Amino acid sequence: MAPERLNRYLARSGVASRRAADSLIASGAVRVNGRPPPPTGMLVEAGKDQVTVDGRRVEPAAGHRYLALNKPVGVLVTARDPEGRPTVFDLLAGEEGSRRLFAVGRLDGGSSGLLLVTDDGELANRLAHPRHKVTKEYVAVVTGSPSEGDLRILREGVELDGRRTQPATVELEGSAGGRSQLRLVIAEGRYRQVRRMLEAVGHPVKELTRVAYGPVRLGRLRGGSWRRLRPAEVEALREAAGVEG
Repeated sequence: MAPERLNRYLARSGVASRRAADSLIASGAVRVNGRPPPPTGMLVEAGKDQVTVDGRRVEPAAGHRYLALNKPVGVLVTARDPEGRPTVFDLLAGEEGSRRLFAVGRLDGGSSGLLLVTDDGELANRLAHPRHKVTKEYVAVVTGSPSEGDLRILREGVELDGRRTQPATVELEGSAGGRSQLRLVIAEGRYRQVRRMLEAVGHPVKELTRVAYGPVRLGRLRGGSWRRLRPAEVEALREAAGVEG
């Protein structure tokens, strides 16, 4: 195995994303062969160097895990909740080492749908970072019936926190009973972005489901269930995020 940057080694070990790994290194929590590395990091080699975080040895797994989970409404995307509410990691309790997995991006408690989960910290970081513009597709049920003007604003960009959202793909799929269903594709991941975009044009969200993250689709995966990604899906995700090798 060729030497690699320490932050990448930590990311591949499922400890943290590269950026968070840099903070860990700077904090003094990381040791390489019993010694603190320089704050700027260093090169290490799997199988040769011993790397520890807070005294616990870490090393990359022989193969990373990549999961797709259908998050139900009311389940939180967090490792643990002080109020005892259910989390996505409760749904993964049967998966060995589930606490070392990262949820890619977020879905608020009132939303449902596709959540990617992995111990590949580098890929998780790249998929969630807006720089790489990995798309997310949602189906939203909203109050009222959006006009062509509303749809144009959503497509061209909505002013949120003094900054316009990037262009989005938005299609009205139907209206009935005072509600409408829309399909939206965005390449950002701002806080509660889809909900805030729709509220900004006067059509608050009643139901929101993420049906795709990049090339991976929710399909017929039942609520609360998860599956392992197929190798072709993992490769497509890596390509979408610009991860080489």
